[in-house]
Amino acid sequence: MGDYNGYLQGLSLAAILVLAPIALQSLLTDDNDVVYIFVAGEDETTTVYIENNTTNDDARATELNRSEVARIATFNIKVFGETKMGKPAVVDVLVDTVLKYDLVAVQEIKDMDQTVPYDFLDALNNNSSSTWDMVLSPRSGLQDDDQSSQEQYAFYYNTSVFRSMGNGTLHNDSIDDSFQREPFIAQFELLDSNGTGTGFDLSLITIHTKPGAALSEINALPQVVDTYLENNPNESEIVILGDFNAACSYVSSNELSNSPLAHSNYTWLIENNVDTTVSDSYCAYDRIVTNGDLDGRLVGTWGVDTSFSDSDVSDHYPVWFDIKK
Repeated sequence: MGDYNGYLQGLSLAAILVLAPIALQSLLTDDNDVVYIFVAGEDETTTVYIENNTTNDDARATELNRSEVARIATFNIKVFGETKMGKPAVVDVLVDTVLKYDLVAVQEIKDMDQTVPYDFLDALNNNSSSTWDMVLSPRSGLQDDDQSSQEQYAFYYNTSVFRSMGNGTLHNDSIDDSFQREPFIAQFELLDSNGTGTGFDLSLITIHTKPGAALSEINALPQVVDTYLENNPNESEIVILGDFNAACSYVSSNELSNSPLAHSNYTWLIENNVDTTVSDSYCAYDRIVTNGDLDGRLVGTWGVDTSFSDSDVSDHYPVWFDIKK
């Protein structure tokens, strides 16, 4: 889909063995030349995907270990409110999951008092040797016809890896009313190993589409990007990530292939043939899309984190990708 194969050709299998310092269980290759690697540690199983094309040595991506990449994830935490925060065992799993990454976009925060996002930030900091912070959205669903399904988004991030550049903003959807929940946009600068700014920044757009209108909302996302870039001419690197509901009964692969978001300007990192759901269904609801190779920092590793199976934690798995520091 999009320009994925053009950007990510030639990442070697050896790279993933460096990136995932845990035991290799099995190796499968599908018809789309993508290698599926299932790796497991003491308490986790993570499915990692890597393009299986090593014929072009010049295009082969640099082999990097975990310390040399920043790992960004998106995670729909099902009905993330006071009830869920009141379950210590569930919170422990959520904290352990988020702390695997350097920045996580979270969808489906539902707390009228708006205390849960801060309570969860405290839980992250109580369990991490690094300092974490967040960029929290206002409640989305601002139009009159959308207020029955208001949610918040949050970007949680490790402050030794990323620096927030502002408070973020909801996309102004007042004219077109294209979204039930307006996408939330925030900008971050990548830091080096010394915590110094690298000069590379990127803007993250997170979305939780309305299931029954998923295709139309996906089709409207390029306009969100265009509007944002028009208003921010110094920004060029964009990542769209979240719960697109982009599969199964909501959106077909054929419909996605004809979407404006499937234009060659965009790179889809999470393919159609993966499962991002905790349930028995097999659906690639959660996606990550970029508007290019992120200034050459997109190294080609991405995956679905299947380290938990309890639907009390969420009905979605996190999905993630790496960029070079």
